[in-house]
Amino acid sequence: MLKHVIVPGLTGAIALIFIAIIVDGIFGFNSRMNMNFVPNEQVVYEVLKANVVEPGRYVCNPRLTAEGRFPENEPVFSIQYAGIGHEAAGMQTMIGLLSLLLAPIIGAWMLSVASDRFRSTYVRRVLFFTVIGLFLAVFVDLQAYGISGYPLTDVLILGMRSIVTWTLLGLIVAWRMRPDVRVV
Repeated sequence: MLKHVIVPGLTGAIALIFIAIIVDGIFGFNSRMNMNFVPNEQVVYEVLKANVVEPGRYVCNPRLTAEGRFPENEPVFSIQYAGIGHEAAGMQTMIGLLSLLLAPIIGAWMLSVASDRFRSTYVRRVLFFTVIGLFLAVFVDLQAYGISGYPLTDVLILGMRSIVTWTLLGLIVAWRMRPDVRVV
């Protein structure tokens, strides 16, 4: 019975990898969202290198006003330093690939333990994955908004991407998973 979960999950994983290749590799979604370039990059880089020496997330605020408050409409900058350089890109890629493989399998397993009535139709099985995408959009993507986070439009785009990606994943897994499969 486990193969009735693994096969749909792996099929979904293959679909997720293709989606990532198309959306991130060909259309550059992730790089456009996460890699804006700074004018005078080398100058800014040297200042950050000298001042941000410990791994962590930093916020750079404007100078306080005479009243001791932050001035209105002045930018707040977020700086994130993981403590590693470009040499770690391979490890990040491996972790991302592992998550692309495991997420659909875990989703297929979760669907397999849902009620028989819920799993009985293709639409409900797809809806199950759409709800996972909606959950991620609300509780993960929307949390990235705000001071030292993403702008609202980027967060909404990230959320829509999660919903659409998990719906596409659901279309594939639901197609491969038989409604009578139950793994406990």
